[in-house]
Amino acid sequence: MTIKTKLEESDIIDTKRYEAIRNNFRKDIVEEKKLRRIAVGPYATFYFESYNTMWYQVQEMLRIEKGGQEQIPDELRAYNPLIPNGTELVATLMFEIDNPDIRTAFLSGLGGVEEKITMRLGEKIINAVPEEDVDRTSAKGKASSVQFAHFNFSESEIADFKRNGARVVLEINHPKYSHSTILQEESRVTLAKDFK
Repeated sequence: MTIKTKLEESDIIDTKRYEAIRNNFRKDIVEEKKLRRIAVGPYATFYFESYNTMWYQVQEMLRIEKGGQEQIPDELRAYNPLIPNGTELVATLMFEIDNPDIRTAFLSGLGGVEEKITMRLGEKIINAVPEEDVDRTSAKGKASSVQFAHFNFSESEIADFKRNGARVVLEINHPKYSHSTILQEESRVTLAKDFK
C-alpha cells in the first residue's frame, strides 16, 4: 500500500461536497485521532499527524474561513510539512492548562523544551527535530504552548518500530518538565502505518 505524504490541490474538494461527507468523515477522524493522541505527564499531549488529519484540517479551514480556491495554496503550505514523509513521525505537541495564570507561569519556565523531546526505541534514542517555521521559545525564555516535532527514522529503526510488541517510549526531558509514556501497542501499530 502506498501512503500519501503530500496534499495536492486536486485532493481538496469544494465546500459543498465536503459538507455532504463531513459528519461521516469526522466520526472516522475522531476514531483515528484517539490512537494518535499520546499524553506525556499532566500537561503535554502529542497529536501524531497523518495525511488524513491534515486533509481534515485543510477542509475545516476552508469551511470556516470561506476563502475558496484562492485560500488553498496557503493552507497546503501551512499543513503539508506536518504530513509524515514515509521515514518520520510528525506530532503537534500541545501544553494544555486551563488556568491562564498557571499556564503563563508554566510556559515561562519551559524555554527550549522543543530541544528536549525524544523517542526511545529499545536502546536507540531518536531526538525530535522542531519545525522551523517560527521560534517556539521567545527571547525571554517562554515556550509556545504549541510545538511541532519531527522524529526521523533510519531503515533499521523503522523495522524496529514496526516489530510486534516493540517498546516505544515518548519523553520530554526538560528540567522543568520531565515525563515519559510508553506507547500502547494499538497506538504503535497505528503510527507504524505512517512509514513506507
